[in-house]
Amino acid sequence: MLKDKFRLQIPGPTPIPPRVQQAMNRPMIGHRDPDCSKLVHNLSLRLGPVFGTQNPVLILTGSGTSALEAAAANTLTEGDEAAVIVTGAFGDRFAKILNSMNVQTHRLDIEWGKACHPEELKTFLKKHPKIKAVFLTYCETSTGVLNPIKTLAETIREHTDALTIVDGVSCIGGVPAGLDEWGVDILVSGSQKALMLPAGLSFAAVGERAWTTIQSNSHPRFYLDFRKYQNSLEQSTTPFTPAVSLLFGLEEVLDMLEEEGLEHVFHRHRLMRDMARAGVKALGLELLANHRDASPTVTSIMGGEQWSVESLRSELRYLGLRVAGGQQHLKGKIFRIGHMGYADPLDVLTALSALEVALARIGAPVETGAGTKAAEEEWIRVSRIDH
Repeated sequence: MLKDKFRLQIPGPTPIPPRVQQAMNRPMIGHRDPDCSKLVHNLSLRLGPVFGTQNPVLILTGSGTSALEAAAANTLTEGDEAAVIVTGAFGDRFAKILNSMNVQTHRLDIEWGKACHPEELKTFLKKHPKIKAVFLTYCETSTGVLNPIKTLAETIREHTDALTIVDGVSCIGGVPAGLDEWGVDILVSGSQKALMLPAGLSFAAVGERAWTTIQSNSHPRFYLDFRKYQNSLEQSTTPFTPAVSLLFGLEEVLDMLEEEGLEHVFHRHRLMRDMARAGVKALGLELLANHRDASPTVTSIMGGEQWSVESLRSELRYLGLRVAGGQQHLKGKIFRIGHMGYADPLDVLTALSALEVALARIGAPVETGAGTKAAEEEWIRVSRIDH
């Protein structure tokens, strides 16, 4: 195989479009230059539809986890009570952030591979009437589960006065988001997933109710202080030095999303999910999440009894396809195929073809061609409906 040629189909970082790479190669400008101010202003507004808000979106220089910590640090302080809905490793990360702040953290642990649904959330909330915020993960990257944030946010509003704070790192840009319509108070994301950029930017869409809490919150913070970002944004700038090259790239990403149209972007991601799932099932493999809970951006697949996940991943890597393994107690038990951002149905077919070959090479019982055939049939079926 060609050592310098491979396909990256992990749940992030994801491939970067050539036109975005080219945009990031533009000559550097000063971050206090009027051109940069215009860029920051326009980007914060153009991000609004992606997050489902009419308000400007805050742009931070840092990984997605920095936005998770910022969401907590700006709304809670030591001794406050908060709830975390844990459906996988990244819900668990939210809980660890809160524990580091000495927040009284109440966990609703859901079986990995399943989404949280309103009735179990309602029962949980009744047990904890003093919570000030509920933290949820939109797409749980570690399991390939998409939580029904719209209905969960409605449940939180109906039964508490708590803020609804959502980690959308591994799906925003690939699935619908409705901060304003759904009653979500803070929705954060990162640049290196469906938004088709390198790691290094994070984003926070903040609703009016959250701003009231943020302005009065006494928890110490400096770099992650949302008040600083809001005040600077009113001057069309950022409080600290931004990653200017990534801002150039973000401008091109938003051009791409607008050219395709967000509804078409979301449709493409759902199609890739359905093709991947059809192909995997046709190969006799077991999916971790059921269809109702499955994310359009990543698919998690169980390992087999006669072969090891890590042997399969090594074989796929040799063939030029890089997929992710499991995390925490799922390590060695599942593998994950990312299909988000700069990806299309042909990428899914290629991944399934490589999967068939790799399974055959490690001695797993597989009918070569079955996975790609099923995925192709799903693509054709959807194409007929679209026409």
